[in-house]
Amino acid sequence: MIEYDSVTKVFKTGKTSVVALDNISFSIDQGNVVVLLGPSGCGKTTLLRLTNKLDSLTTGTIRISGKEIRGIDGTKLRQGIGYVIQETGLFPHKTIEDNIAVVPRLLGWDKDKIRSRTEVLLRMVRLDPESYRHRFPAELSGGQQQRVGVARALAADPEILLMDEPFGAIDPINREKLQNEFLKLQAELKKTVIFVSHDIHEAIKMGDKIALFDKGKLIQYDTPETILIKPENKFVANFVGADRALKVLGIIRVNDIMNRSAGNLVQYPAPVSDALKFMDEKNLNYGIVVNGTTPVGYVTPEHLRHKNKIVKDALEPLPVVIKTNDSLRDALSYMLMHNHTTLAIVDDNENFAGTITLNSIQKALRKHYPEHDQ
Repeated sequence: MIEYDSVTKVFKTGKTSVVALDNISFSIDQGNVVVLLGPSGCGKTTLLRLTNKLDSLTTGTIRISGKEIRGIDGTKLRQGIGYVIQETGLFPHKTIEDNIAVVPRLLGWDKDKIRSRTEVLLRMVRLDPESYRHRFPAELSGGQQQRVGVARALAADPEILLMDEPFGAIDPINREKLQNEFLKLQAELKKTVIFVSHDIHEAIKMGDKIALFDKGKLIQYDTPETILIKPENKFVANFVGADRALKVLGIIRVNDIMNRSAGNLVQYPAPVSDALKFMDEKNLNYGIVVNGTTPVGYVTPEHLRHKNKIVKDALEPLPVVIKTNDSLRDALSYMLMHNHTTLAIVDDNENFAGTITLNSIQKALRKHYPEHDQ
């Protein structure tokens, strides 16, 4: 657990004083991702730097696992905390392996242990050790460098990760991939993570809780869902946006509302006559075609009536296949893009898991905003 108790930071330049943080108090539970969110200059990065003693407190107390950091040597404290920044901070003259090994070497690990740990981490961030360990940062793309930055932060297996807009400099497509990869890692590793962002969409996606700051003050600290549904004041409401009802869809997983029934499955090799009879009996206007357990397309009764052999001949490609952990926001976006009101869902092994409909998404939204029904 990380505890902030009446934390205040004042920067002085000559006769001028600037209050960067004003009497901040909250705590972060072990294994949680907490996003520090707010406009530029609100104190997010300052709080991050205070946590690992890159800056010193003016007043107040920070405790990690019950111990005040004021009494812990700054170097030793930082060696036990992973740190990821936007520009990755990789040493350009060191290989990828040497970059990852920086903290383990400072801690006195032997060569075999460092090499083994490097291999594990590179595989964890989806970089082949043999292909990447001897390369230099300049030989990698921005997204690959960011993966190495995460691997380096995890090198000594710290309990705490500090992440200062780690994906902010990456293009939108790769940023989303990196976010998803990190969330998968976090589900496995359960680190305590403080994640600085100025992007409400990223905060909603990444955070177990969000700490929203403005002008050095903590305005609201709560779950993404509560902040979206019950903003503390006008500042919070304006910051999360007038479309916060739609943003709620970003925190609900497909797995939460999908229809797991296999009542609309049509087998790939079936004769058209059997499939048509099945759909007529079930009064289905849309059937997911599966080959074994893998969805391969869809059919409608109209498609089938114009074919006289096997279902394969009537098959239409699925517009998109989404996964159980995708958000309702993703699902709705795919529906709008492809003009489909039903989508097939697969699990991590690409096996059919269920379906989701536009109607089920609408019901989920009304559940969170019941006043919209009145």
